[in-house]
Amino acid sequence: MNLQAKLILSALCVGALPLAQAADFEDFGRVVRVTPQVEQVNRPRQECRTEYVQVQQPQQQRSAGGAVIGGIAGALLGNQVGGGSGRTAATAAGAIAGALTGDRIDNNGNNGGGGMQEQAIKQCRNVDHWESRNNGYEVTYDYRGRNYTSLMSYDPGQRVRLRVSVEPAQQ
Repeated sequence: MNLQAKLILSALCVGALPLAQAADFEDFGRVVRVTPQVEQVNRPRQECRTEYVQVQQPQQQRSAGGAVIGGIAGALLGNQVGGGSGRTAATAAGAIAGALTGDRIDNNGNNGGGGMQEQAIKQCRNVDHWESRNNGYEVTYDYRGRNYTSLMSYDPGQRVRLRVSVEPAQQ
């Protein structure tokens, strides 16, 4: 080998010396404190309730057909009772009673007024709903007399597994 090649090879070996001396190994540290990292998250939700209110009903059309037919039928029946002026009074009373009865039957007791009716109304609103969410753990541990702190995704328990890298300091 010539001198130039030997110098290059020597320079490469000296440059790689720190890498050859670096060592990685695993060890354990004693856990001093674990603090959960909690954040508050708002998940709004909808709350609904049903209220009952009185509502005016629209006016319904009344039929006059039942009153007319009832009045005629009542007058015919009343005309069959009594004689003379009593017959006239019985015919008039029969016509009135028949008209009232026919009207009630035809209109099913509907008095024509709208009236009030209870109606259910659903009302909803959005309300805040806060939840706590764990984002990990702040772990403080002791390794060889010094305290270190790391954020971890889990609670390590009494001791934490460490990857230790030893390398000479460069000046």
